[in-house]
Amino acid sequence: MHDHTPETRRSFLIKAGLLAGAAAVMPAMPASAAPRPGKRGKGPTPPKPGETIRIGIIGTGGMGTGHCNNIAALAADGQCDVAIVAVADVCDIRSNNAADQIKSKQGTRPDVYRDYRELLARDDIHGVLIASPEHWHAKHAIDAIVAGKDIYSEKPMTLDLPSALALRETARANPDIICQIGTQKIMLPKYRRAKELIDNGEIGTPVFSQTSYCRNTPDGEWNYYGIDPNWQPGVNLDWDAWLGDKPRRPWDPKLYARWRRYRDFSTGIIGDLLVHEITPMYMSLENAVGWPVRVAATGSHMIDKEMENHDLVNLEIQYESGHQMVVAGATCNEVGLENLIRGNKANIYLNSRHCDLRPTRPYSDEIDPKRIECPDIGNDQDQLRLNWFRVMRSREEPDSNIERGTRVMVIVDLATRSMWTGKAWAFDHETMTARPI
Repeated sequence: MHDHTPETRRSFLIKAGLLAGAAAVMPAMPASAAPRPGKRGKGPTPPKPGETIRIGIIGTGGMGTGHCNNIAALAADGQCDVAIVAVADVCDIRSNNAADQIKSKQGTRPDVYRDYRELLARDDIHGVLIASPEHWHAKHAIDAIVAGKDIYSEKPMTLDLPSALALRETARANPDIICQIGTQKIMLPKYRRAKELIDNGEIGTPVFSQTSYCRNTPDGEWNYYGIDPNWQPGVNLDWDAWLGDKPRRPWDPKLYARWRRYRDFSTGIIGDLLVHEITPMYMSLENAVGWPVRVAATGSHMIDKEMENHDLVNLEIQYESGHQMVVAGATCNEVGLENLIRGNKANIYLNSRHCDLRPTRPYSDEIDPKRIECPDIGNDQDQLRLNWFRVMRSREEPDSNIERGTRVMVIVDLATRSMWTGKAWAFDHETMTARPI
């Protein structure tokens, strides 16, 4: 993990135009775990027709173990021909627990590693699912791509924009590798139907959209992740490896279990929750609106005063076309905004499973209202998992890909900077640079 120099990291940040002001928002990424962008890897070895897809899991905390159980259940149910052959985690208790649960469902126990690089070194693994904490996403994903593994990386795609740009360049340098990001609502048919309506000009010019992810957690968001008294750094847990590129600090079981509450390790509501809503909404709009170019955001500590990250956030995003998107997030009130895309001629309502088009008043004689019925696809996260396995065989580009993920990370990163600096931030996609305005 110590293969890059501070000069390399600094030169990359300067090239990306993101060094100025970054320290005021979040600590700089030391070189020890700084991902190297654009490296060409060994290339994939896709599963052959009729061959069982063999995958590894990096990160076996709550989300990672959930993936283990659900994938093993899908395979046992005959919905996919997949075997989990390896898991990796810096905590032996977590990795062995996940391995035992996998064995109970698929009959065979995966190999267990503390160092994820040993998992990536195996030639028999087709793909890797990454469910590590946010500050490790980019490093794990880049290393997996270079190792020739297809990836499914949990959201947010990365912790910050420099890491997202590094991952994007690595994916571009390895176009034969399948890269899917874990934003499962992109599988909901209503957003695809909305995209067709917008691309066909049926709402006129998309002028304004809104979405949200709001819930109410009286005991403090993410405090429901339990602390195991059996965790013992230096015995069954490598604390320094978990910290990765972050400055050394004493063992803190609260941080280890509930890292989403801490600004050095997570963007909180923005990256963990709002990406679920922003990503499919943006997929519907992207051809009409282009890149995000300006973000202004505010965050408050309304109820959960102990959490470093905010429990109430509001974002205003402007895109190349001038389109504006308003996004609300809360963990102190569960009433959100209606999912709605406004055009000058018609609006698209997306609160239900279906896609409803209703004309605006001046165009009611020209446009008829209509409802596009959308099927119930069941568990959308299972559908995204199954989609990953499908595209690993077909070698098609997944919808929840790194290019869309990068554009969403522009929003996540600039919103985070805006909250902590009190300024709006602009992004230039021609030069891939950000600046306060």
